[in-house]
Amino acid sequence: GIHHAGMLRHDRKLTEQMFNDGAIKVLCCTATLAWGINLPAHSVVIKGTDVYMPDKGCLVDLSILDVQQIFGRAGRPQYDTSGEATLITHYDAMARYLDKLVKATPIESNFIKQLADHLNAEVVCGTVSNINEAIEWIRYTYLFVRMCKNPLAYGIGAAQHESDPTLRGRTRELAIEAAKLLDERKMVRYNPNSGNLAVTNLGRTASHFYIRNQSVATFNDMIEKKRSSPTDADLIHVMCCADEFENVRVRAEELEEVDTLKKASCPLKTLAPVEEFSGKCNVLLQAYISRARVNSFTLISDTNYIASNAGRVARAIFEMCLKNGHASAALKFLRLAKSCDHRFWWFQSPLRAFDDLKKNVFVALENEKVSSEEGYTTFEKTVSLLDLVPEEVGQMCHCFRDGALIQKKIRLLPRVKCTCTVHPITKNTLRFSIELEPIFNWSARYHGGAEGFWLWVEDSENNRTYHNEYVLFTKRNHPDSTKLELIIPVFDPLPQQYFIRIVSDSWVGVEHLIPVSFRHVLLGGLSSPTFFTNLFDLTPLPVTALADPRYEQLYHNRFDSFNPIQTQLFHILYHTDKPVLLGAPTGSGKTTVAEIALLRMKKQNPKAKCVYIAPLKSLARERLKEWSKRLGAPPLNWKVLELSGDTSHDSRALNNSDVLICTPEKWDLISRGWRGVSGGFDSSSASIGKRFVREVGLLIIDEIHLLGEERGAVLEAIVSRTRFISRFVQAENKVKASNGGKVPELTRIMGLSTALANPYDLADWIGIDTEGFGVDAKQGLYNFRPSVRPVPMVVHIQGYPGRHYCPRMATMNKPCYAAIKDLSPNKPSMIFVASRRQTRLTAMDLISHSATEEDTKAFLNCDSDEYIEAIASTLNDDALKHTITFGIGLHHAGLTSKDRETVEKLYLEGTIQVLIATATLAWGVNLPAHLVIVKGTEFYDGKLSRYVDYPVTDVLQMMGRAGRPQFDKEGVAVIMCEESKKNFLKKFLYDPFPVESCLGERMCETINAEISIGTISSLSDAIGYLKWTFYARRVRLNPSYYGATSSEEDDVEDFFLSVVQDTVDKLQEHGCVTVEKTEGTDYYVGGASLGRAASNFYLQYQTPKQMQSGTRSLKNMLAQHASGTKKSQDAPKDAFLLGNAKTSFRIQRIQTLTTKNVVSTYGIAKILHSLSHTHEFNELPVRHNEEELNLELSRSLPWGYDLGKVSWWMDKQKGAGKNILDIMLDPHTKCFLLLQAFIFRAKLPISDYINDMRTVVEQIPRLLAAMEFVAEDDKTSAGNFELFSAFPLVRRIFNSGVMPDTPSPTNGPSIKLSNIKVVRELKKGSHFHTWCLDIDFNVFMNGWKRPFSKKANKNTSGGQSVSIILGTLKGGFLLCKSSFSIPDSLKDKSWKKHMKLEFEWSIGETQSGPFADGQVVVLRVVNEFVNGCDFEVEISLKE
Repeated sequence: GIHHAGMLRHDRKLTEQMFNDGAIKVLCCTATLAWGINLPAHSVVIKGTDVYMPDKGCLVDLSILDVQQIFGRAGRPQYDTSGEATLITHYDAMARYLDKLVKATPIESNFIKQLADHLNAEVVCGTVSNINEAIEWIRYTYLFVRMCKNPLAYGIGAAQHESDPTLRGRTRELAIEAAKLLDERKMVRYNPNSGNLAVTNLGRTASHFYIRNQSVATFNDMIEKKRSSPTDADLIHVMCCADEFENVRVRAEELEEVDTLKKASCPLKTLAPVEEFSGKCNVLLQAYISRARVNSFTLISDTNYIASNAGRVARAIFEMCLKNGHASAALKFLRLAKSCDHRFWWFQSPLRAFDDLKKNVFVALENEKVSSEEGYTTFEKTVSLLDLVPEEVGQMCHCFRDGALIQKKIRLLPRVKCTCTVHPITKNTLRFSIELEPIFNWSARYHGGAEGFWLWVEDSENNRTYHNEYVLFTKRNHPDSTKLELIIPVFDPLPQQYFIRIVSDSWVGVEHLIPVSFRHVLLGGLSSPTFFTNLFDLTPLPVTALADPRYEQLYHNRFDSFNPIQTQLFHILYHTDKPVLLGAPTGSGKTTVAEIALLRMKKQNPKAKCVYIAPLKSLARERLKEWSKRLGAPPLNWKVLELSGDTSHDSRALNNSDVLICTPEKWDLISRGWRGVSGGFDSSSASIGKRFVREVGLLIIDEIHLLGEERGAVLEAIVSRTRFISRFVQAENKVKASNGGKVPELTRIMGLSTALANPYDLADWIGIDTEGFGVDAKQGLYNFRPSVRPVPMVVHIQGYPGRHYCPRMATMNKPCYAAIKDLSPNKPSMIFVASRRQTRLTAMDLISHSATEEDTKAFLNCDSDEYIEAIASTLNDDALKHTITFGIGLHHAGLTSKDRETVEKLYLEGTIQVLIATATLAWGVNLPAHLVIVKGTEFYDGKLSRYVDYPVTDVLQMMGRAGRPQFDKEGVAVIMCEESKKNFLKKFLYDPFPVESCLGERMCETINAEISIGTISSLSDAIGYLKWTFYARRVRLNPSYYGATSSEEDDVEDFFLSVVQDTVDKLQEHGCVTVEKTEGTDYYVGGASLGRAASNFYLQYQTPKQMQSGTRSLKNMLAQHASGTKKSQDAPKDAFLLGNAKTSFRIQRIQTLTTKNVVSTYGIAKILHSLSHTHEFNELPVRHNEEELNLELSRSLPWGYDLGKVSWWMDKQKGAGKNILDIMLDPHTKCFLLLQAFIFRAKLPISDYINDMRTVVEQIPRLLAAMEFVAEDDKTSAGNFELFSAFPLVRRIFNSGVMPDTPSPTNGPSIKLSNIKVVRELKKGSHFHTWCLDIDFNVFMNGWKRPFSKKANKNTSGGQSVSIILGTLKGGFLLCKSSFSIPDSLKDKSWKKHMKLEFEWSIGETQSGPFADGQVVVLRVVNEFVNGCDFEVEISLKE
């Protein structure tokens, strides 16, 4: 038998099996078999020892290691008792082989030949970053060991070895030579002065794809020569010149077959003769892709070798070209790589990927000139077959029966629908908003679990790419679309178009080219330069300039004089009431600027109120903590209140306050009630806004540049409404002025921000005169350059490779440690990361790196370990307990407040030197740091299910924590980002984008709010309102960004009209407004109950209709099933009655209201299920792999994920529908599970769920009140009585934290009826009657005091609420509902409450009506804080 690498695998296996079985006795094979298959042999013969060495081009002796390995095949122990070996060689080599066989020969190192490649790999890995580290790395190699043992073999003479016995000098020479070679070939950047080595894109790609440095040099030279217009033939020639293919021998006996293959199977021109290795590789590679038959054994072996390497080399060159911006070359190398993998050409039909189609289908669809350079249309021609019927497809493809099969296969081709909207940002920058929608049928057989696409934006005129991104579609999310936001540069003159190219990463020929036209992009309004205010060299004003001892004492412990920015603004702040816009870097003392304006307002009008808008609740809490301590203490004694999502105060406290600290959403809601709110909204914050809003003298908006972020629409509504209210109140008081009274000043607006790119727009919007030329022009506008920081700061921006987020974050840990040791070894450092998990991982890696140092606790500054161990024992978080003992603190929302306060205290004291925090800390607690590291500029967006970039403003805010004036004299910031984001941050970090309006995203909610409060009553009113907004100003200056045709006044008016009409149509569709159309384009609009609910309870405009649908379905079920289920138990009258004879006569029955039944349970569950499935929870994050956690949690909860466990009357057989994991990915499903976990005290799977649950539960009281209001629209329908009886039960769950079936307290309060009086009057103009029940309630507290559960809503005020629901048992009609509150001050006292319940019955008082059988109504009394007080009374209306 014979055996060699040129044989087919099947033939080799057959030979091996026959020899092993003894079918053949002699096996002739090549030497490589000795290292491969273990075959038994008694005798081994080596016939000749001459071996051809391709790199030397001559014959050399067979290695002694090969000889020994071959001899080892003779007489294997498990097969034979002895063995024989024979070596046949020429006479001259005989002595050498005998000598080596009897004497052991040391194995020498060949590492020096590939030293440059391996050094590059270590630089890419981060192991080596300078020459000294490279020397240490070489000293760990076997090369260094042999150099010390046998220096002569490595060119080290005796004299050199004597002068350098440790060989450190020689290793330095080797490291520098390799570094210079890599630097010359652009694989690393080597600085000879510092010795630093920095990785490059070329070096990184070469390392990842195992490409030699000689190949990289070849690619650099050849691609640069063909940069302008490379052909496919040029680029396949470049690849075949790679050093990886140099060992392919050109044999004379093969040339004839190679020429035949070249003529028959090479569609592309070969640019090198076949006598050269590159020409032979070119021919064999094209023959391999074309699936040509190769006959020669040696050619088969060479083809296999080339094919195994070609795909890898092509992928490497593709990434090199893509990262260098070579658009055409990148595309062609990606095509070539895929063709090597799948063995057919990109200009052939992509249907060749399916093996079960007949060959004539491909022939019919492929172009005649398959290798033409004019472009390939095979893919488009294939897809066009979907427009035909199957019979036509079969006829065209010459497969008459397979038309439907062909179309089925075409639908499996991974096609993507791309839509792109262009938004001008600056004159040289555009934002591409791209939506990618997969439009193919997913098959696990062909697509697996994910499909990848390369997307890049290219300029065909210059053959450049300006952005590239790898987009992944997963089976789990199919067919959901993916959205991208790209920042793309443009140049003068503006090109006609760019192209978006989308290429499948694995499917040959699947490509999309989408032109993006700039014909309608207007950049004219974006050319004005940024206005900056010069910082004057003024003498700092002393604090005594305030001229009021009460005000001066606020600062006497902090500083003696104001800083330069505060000094320059002091006059306009303290001596005028003009609006102010201040743009200055973080740490410039903007809070003190706001305080000076506050002191001015109080000095002028002590009764006026200040509203401070903080962008985040954490910042609001920090400001409350600071101002309560300073402003709330003597001698000022001002009342400072916080009003955010989870806090509430009664109207008296608000009206008596001096300073109110709000989140934007809360103030937006309160200010909506400035005209007053009609009945039905007592539970809404809008109901307290009427008097309070008009008394606001100063509105301070911190971080007003967030106007351009997601929540910016709320800020815009606040300022626009404030200015409108001010004008309205001023006009309202003109009568007073005419009678000698004083007209109140407008509410002063102050905006605080970082440096702005378009300060004029914001200044004009808040009321500053920006167009005048007089003395007062531009007064109040201050936009200082980023360089005017009171504390100088050095910024380092570092780029890190890696397509995947988590591995990239891991590579940043060692540089984080190095940055701390180099830049801030003894000063506090702060590291910002994107998630709680990253805080833990980063801390653990820092501890690992510090463990390699002498001082393992270098970041801990305390006298004894016992002290820090004692503190660690008081902490709750296990990870924090461990890291704190090494001087590293963690700070994130998942920690308890006690843990966070402990960490902050230790960090401020200097006990711990490093603090690792999530990014939200940058906006919250003010902690000092000398060094700030931003570890990664991306975060996971649960709504988009992918990682997105931080806004530049967030990065600036994090950097601002470095070098705070009161703590430090200098600061250092290190920003670690993904490699491709590095240039973007360098350009735009201190040259920010203009602030654009986000009002369009919340236009429906904004317009609905103004319609509900009466500001807007027609389309013309709505257009007039828009002109107050920042949105209107930016539409005129940047019309293309918002979709307007031009900035001409007529076009802008038409655009506003279309926006308003679209908005009103959406609101009308969701029942939020009523429309009364008239002739012309203008018509009247009015508020509807659903719209008022959305406005006064701060809902998205779609939510009320969802609530209405949920309550109606619940009412239908209750009306159908409630009557057949026992809900009450008879009770003695004296248990709930203190009455006279007349009262006793009216009481038909008194029963304890029992909620331990399936109807009540389902009613509560259905209400919460409906609330959780509203739009309010669309953005609840469902993180990676949380669908598994949700599924596990759902199995432990009593209601399940879809009410299936409590819907007792429904068929439980699950029909066809969504996959269970897809259901668990829904944020609404997670919301419902979290609500159940809160109610039933279920154990949550991970700590992230605790914060998610808190976020969900905080919103339930507001949403429940909104749902109850919405349900009143249908209060005359059946089932309402049971529905409104369920609402107080749900409130009780969230107020007291207990379920209805929880045992009642033994000493709980009791409520009894003492008198009932019935009055009936005939309604005027009708034969129906109006009824009135006068009821006296007696409340006995019995020493009971309302407890607060840890999980319950602690911010509920106003005592214990008791709900009164009046209705009928038959049909479940609601007649009336009311409530009263039991004061918290009651302990053992009794308390009386008189209630008057009025109702009318409009259905008709007939014998078939609900008053039949004795005219009996049912009164239910439900205590919303404690079980056991609920009862039900049947009251007769008969005299």
